[in-house]
Amino acid sequence: MGEGIGSVRELESRLSEPTAGAVQALGSLRGDIIVLGAGGKMGPSLARLARRASDAAGVKRRVIAVSRYSNQDLVAELRDNGVEPIPCDLLDERAVAGLPDVPNVVYMAGMKFGTTGNEPMTWALNAFLPGVVCRRYRTSRFVAFSSGNVYGLVPAASGGSRETDEPCPAGEYAWSVLGRERIFQHFSASVGTPVVLIRLNYACEMRYGVLVDIAQRVWDGRPVSLAMGWLNTIWQADANAMALQAISQAAAPARILNLTGPETLRVREVAEKLGRIMGRPVRFEGQEGDSALLSDSRAAQGLFGLPSVTADTLVEWVAEWVRRGGASLGKPTHFESRDGRF
Repeated sequence: MGEGIGSVRELESRLSEPTAGAVQALGSLRGDIIVLGAGGKMGPSLARLARRASDAAGVKRRVIAVSRYSNQDLVAELRDNGVEPIPCDLLDERAVAGLPDVPNVVYMAGMKFGTTGNEPMTWALNAFLPGVVCRRYRTSRFVAFSSGNVYGLVPAASGGSRETDEPCPAGEYAWSVLGRERIFQHFSASVGTPVVLIRLNYACEMRYGVLVDIAQRVWDGRPVSLAMGWLNTIWQADANAMALQAISQAAAPARILNLTGPETLRVREVAEKLGRIMGRPVRFEGQEGDSALLSDSRAAQGLFGLPSVTADTLVEWVAEWVRRGGASLGKPTHFESRDGRF
């Protein structure tokens, strides 16, 4: 998979291409799948991947994608791909009560960017909404997306935070995500809802992600911040495939799994490699610290194997995409923030 990706159409195909592990997992899984909060950056490709993996496994099931759907083109695209889109405001409890009964729930709803200055809505989406959904689907299995931001900064040489580490969130976003986890853990412990919490640390594709942020700065001639001098990232298709595989890991009490690539990447070295590929000089700003937001994903790798795309390949793909002027979602990750303000 070392060759680059030449178009949005090819990118969308790659993002929904199921791994062998995803095909095997969805072949063994029984029942339909509903994706709540499916209209974000990862949701559409996860729903398509679930459809393709189920078809490849020869399993007939509904794959339902729930979102408010401000983009009607996305509704048509999902339907054309065999996914059943259902418009729904998840904060409307009566609307949630009317959603189909489904045994497998992938929970992707939440808010990160724009949280500073909009803290009440952040808490409503990240900490109140999980309770609404858990009451509705109390007998279903959940894969609930969370974030490595709940850990806080750790020494770069540590290999990253582990699932057994105590949370140390910084900023209201990270605190509200921990609130999300606590609500899922409460329902899992009190009524036996099987849950696996996926602490994701930077999924990346060609149009957004930490590598895209760095590449765009290099291409534009802007300085690259060294405030967060180290990072983890993972190809979005691998993150989605592993999340679907994780449905079988849902348990009561809730289980936690870190999800990211195995490499600890140095921002300075990533920027320099991007600059070489794109033929651009690289400038830096700020001081490189010895701590960063990093996660140890060995537990997930033990269950699902290594990602199919390495960080080196992902850097090369991103460099070529940005150099050619490929499409961007225009949603920077603000990964360099050390105070949790997004």
